[in-house]
Formats: sequence, structure tokens, C-alpha cells
Amino acid sequence: TQMSEEKPFSPGLAGIIGAETAIGFVDGAHGKLLYRGYPIEEVVAKGTYASVLDLLLTGEWHPDAVLEPVKVPPAVLAALRLLPAHAHPMDALRTAISVWGAGERLGWPPTADEARKIAAFAPSALAAFARLRQGLEPIDPEPGLGIAAAFLQQLHGKTPEQGTARALDAYLMAGAEHGLNASTFAARAIIATRSDIASAICGAIGGLKGPLHGGAPAEVIGQLGEIGSIDHAEDWARGKLARRELIMGFGHRVYRAYDPRAAALRKVAEAMPNRPDWLDLAIGAEEVILRVFEDMKPGRAMKTNVEFYAAAVLQGVGLAPDLFPATFAIARIAGWSAHVIEQAGVDKIIRPDARYIGHPERHLPD
Repeated sequence: TQMSEEKPFSPGLAGIIGAETAIGFVDGAHGKLLYRGYPIEEVVAKGTYASVLDLLLTGEWHPDAVLEPVKVPPAVLAALRLLPAHAHPMDALRTAISVWGAGERLGWPPTADEARKIAAFAPSALAAFARLRQGLEPIDPEPGLGIAAAFLQQLHGKTPEQGTARALDAYLMAGAEHGLNASTFAARAIIATRSDIASAICGAIGGLKGPLHGGAPAEVIGQLGEIGSIDHAEDWARGKLARRELIMGFGHRVYRAYDPRAAALRKVAEAMPNRPDWLDLAIGAEEVILRVFEDMKPGRAMKTNVEFYAAAVLQGVGLAPDLFPATFAIARIAGWSAHVIEQAGVDKIIRPDARYIGHPERHLPD
């Protein structure tokens, strides 16, 4: 018997339009990323994370927008103290937002103010956990610092150089939004049930935690360690490709041209004060690896993706590699929140069909 009418099935919903959005546009063929219509390169060059959050939430460009970092709420800090030191930083961040949400009277529909509250305390919470697991006491944010500078100050216990804070701010801007990716889809599916913004962001963090989505900037660091020097880069790259091993930081499911986020981050990384040796290695190795791809995989669109320069910037500002995914999540809170608010405006539950492939109807024995 026919258990359900035939409808097209796309594994992973590939090629299925799951939402209409005015927030971000990923143009993979031409290597473009637009935030509310503005190219990512311009946004990173002229903005701050606070202005990008404002842009994604409201559609308005306010270059002087301010997002005051706030100290970790007491209930959240108490929960972070209970976590084991070996807990994954993504789990700590998810726990922090869950505890915050449990204490707030979050209404429907979700609001930009709720989103700003999460964006203001989440970096403080991640920095607090990073210190607690080292046996150190958390530090409150210094008044007057931006989100990126305050995160580094709370992490390291000292005010960062302006150029260093600027590099992290650029990373947060470049990671803020990227269309209907897995974590954003999860956030939209949760809010579509008329749940609350904290639940949606927690679900999105759960999605981003998976290695197929959260990316591999930490693995790029390991690769640069293997390469060691620019002189060794060509032999290393040819060996990897000959063994059919992946080179992390190159190629992308969507982009067939150079990832515009990588281009924006490279520019910022190159302008960092006291440019460290590993950054020169990254820049030199990138050029060699692209040349080897061209030679050994002609016609394959293997261009640099955001992970390559994300690794360079995050290592450069002094982050431990296991903090990279959670720092990405902090950046993406802006995009997730904007999508959550947009989906709430649609106010329709997301409920795709499933094709049943089990037993036809049968009966239990007497």
C-alpha cells in the first residue's frame, strides 16, 4: 500500500528554499557576502561588531552604535563555577545562555533588546569560563571598552592593544551572518514554534558545535605547525594532495570564488601591530597552497575560505584553539538573533514532511 503521496526528497534539504530573508546574501559563484545589501569588505573596513549587530537586527547602518559589555549575571557565574574544567567551551556558552534565559521573563515575539542583552554578556561568560578552568577568578569588563576589547581584557587580565582588539572585532564582524546554514536553520525552526530567543540561540550553538559546521580554524593552526616554514610549504601541500588528505582552510560548499570573509580578515591581519612570524607564514603558505591546487587539481574551485585567516587572527589575539568555535558562536549571535526576529514575523511553524520507508501496516501476533 502507498503509505504517503510521492513528494520530492532532498537529503539534507540541499537546494530546497527554506526561508525568505532580507538579512544576508551569500553569492557563492561571485564570492560575495552582503549584510542587508552591504558588502562584507565595506562593513569590516568601516564598522564595529556593535554596528554590525545593529545593522543585522534593524536594517539600519549606525557606524557609531555602542554595545556596552556587561559582567556575567550572578546565576550564570554560579552555573559556570559548577562546570568541570574539561567541559567544552561551547557547552559552557550554551549553559550560560540557557541559565540567563531561565531567569528572564522572555516574551513573544523575540525583540532586538533581548538579542542585545545576549550579545552583551555572552563574551563575558565565555571569558569567565576560560579563567575558571585555569583556576583563576573572572574579571569584570572595563567601562568604555567595546565587545572585542572587553572580551580580551576579561580573558587575559589586561587591556589589549588597539590593533589586537581591532583584529578580533573584524573576526566577529566577518562571522556574524552567513545565510541559512545549519545553526541558523535550527534557530529559525525553534523560534517558529513560538519558543523564546534563549532557546533558539541554545539550539543554534548545539548545531554550530558539530565539526561539520563549526569549522576547523584550530586544525589550520596544526597545519601551519606542520608546514613550519614557507620553504617547506610546497612539499607539504603536494604530499597532502598526493595522499588525498584534506587541506583545511581551502574550499567551501557555497563559495566557488575566494571567500570574501577571508579577504576582509587577511587585510586586517596584515595591519596588526608587530605582525608575528606565524602570520607571515600563513600569508606565504596560502600563496603556495593555491598554486599547488591549481597545478594538481586544475579546474577545481579550491580557494581560501574564512577558516584560514580566522585561525591566523584568533591565534594572533592569544586565544587557545579550543576557544575558537565558541568565539565563532559569539560572532554569530548577531545573525542568529536577526533570523530569529525575522522568522517570528513570519509566525508559521516549520514542519517538513518525511517519506516513510518502514514496514507497511502489520499486526501484532495473537
